[in-house]
Amino acid sequence: MNLKEFFLQHPRAALGFSGGVDSAFLLAMAVKYGADVQPYFIKTVFQPAFELEDARRLTKELGKELIVVEYDILRDKEISSNPANRCYYCKKTLFSVLKEKALKDGYTLLLDGSNASDDASDRPGMRAAHELEVLSPLRDCGLTKKEIRKLSREEDLFTWDKPSYACLATRIPAGTVIRAETLEKIEQAEEKLKKAGFRDFRVRLFHGAARIQVTEGQMMELLEKKERVTELLSPYFRDVFLDLQPRQSEFINVCSVSSDRTAIF
Repeated sequence: MNLKEFFLQHPRAALGFSGGVDSAFLLAMAVKYGADVQPYFIKTVFQPAFELEDARRLTKELGKELIVVEYDILRDKEISSNPANRCYYCKKTLFSVLKEKALKDGYTLLLDGSNASDDASDRPGMRAAHELEVLSPLRDCGLTKKEIRKLSREEDLFTWDKPSYACLATRIPAGTVIRAETLEKIEQAEEKLKKAGFRDFRVRLFHGAARIQVTEGQMMELLEKKERVTELLSPYFRDVFLDLQPRQSEFINVCSVSSDRTAIF
């Protein structure tokens, strides 16, 4: 099955839309093939502001209305307590919120942007989506992340080279309670690094300090700019560390916490 055939069989659906590479391409293909696919962005404190901005930009370029649903995710203790399987509870909650809203709007079928590169056995969030009967067209059609980027570029989507992004909650080690103020500090710190020219990185919480994880290609640049980086992050974290384990840019397990191999600036 290809996407054209999928949308011929499923011409009307609601899409959990993040503004990332995968959901952006899926929505673009729905528009291309004439399907009535309504994008929904579930806004919580787990998503940084730029994700919603990208989602609005992409839907506007495709001529679609983006429906934004705000939800207080931290009111759910199974999520805010941050157990090892937090992703499962989070995805189940968010897709339940989406399902309720979509049904009110007349959409009975839910879609997500999981692709064929995602390892279902290592993604508890995908298990939650399956339990709620959410379909994953990109995955079902065998499209990998690499192929989706290539096709997105051919479709002239600005998201084609957007770094993969996981929600802000993944920056906090399992077992550490998630607080809104902590997420805000992490978001602001990452925004500072982004404006400083870094991309595809993480600022992770490490015993109250910031632990920066970058790709191999950015390691030397970060070391060269260590004084500036420390200064940029000082309003949010007293101590700043560098993770000596390079970030794998495309297929990192977003629901896990990496090792504690660090060096202080």
